[in-house]
Amino acid sequence: MRKKLLLSILAMVPAALMPMAATAQATSATDRPEPSYKYEAYAGYAYTSLNQVNQSRYGLQGFNLSLTRNWGKYFGVKGEGSYFQWATTTGTPATPASGNTPFNPGTLGNPGNPNVSAVLFGPVVHADLFGRVSGFVDVLLGGEHTGGETITPKVSFAGGFGCGLDYKLKSRISLRAAGERIGDSFSLTGNTPGLSYSPHLHWNARATVGVVYRF
Repeated sequence: MRKKLLLSILAMVPAALMPMAATAQATSATDRPEPSYKYEAYAGYAYTSLNQVNQSRYGLQGFNLSLTRNWGKYFGVKGEGSYFQWATTTGTPATPASGNTPFNPGTLGNPGNPNVSAVLFGPVVHADLFGRVSGFVDVLLGGEHTGGETITPKVSFAGGFGCGLDYKLKSRISLRAAGERIGDSFSLTGNTPGLSYSPHLHWNARATVGVVYRF
């Protein structure tokens, strides 16, 4: 009788422990902290307005690349490079009057064939907002070059600020949408050395959408 009772008790022990082990395993899986990554690499489509070029009517399209080194949960330092060349609209040329056909001024595009390239660096503050969405704010300083136009200087000091949102697809991969306001100081097209090329401060709105990879 005692032997049967002892065997019954021994059989009940693993049966009682199995649900506890399963619960502990599920809890450890759900409570496991998100992995922490030191670096973020970003690549995406980008747009900039073109206020430093006289008579420019359309912004330029291009790409934006950046690398961010994070320290802790909220702070990082970012370096980014961008290049813009392709106008959003090229316009149609004017056609002279001929016979009964009147002069057609057309729709003018940007003068010349301008392009813009920039390299900027600065601090980033980022934080989780809700669910899979996180946000960031950055302040950037560096240099900018405007090509395809007679503009002085060749490279201008540039800087500004921006913000953006990330949507996490996986632990390492997110989608990003961001906007920036970047200032530069170029002379007006056709200025002269007698006026010291008279640089003027211009602010350009920029936007980018792309993919973030963390490692």
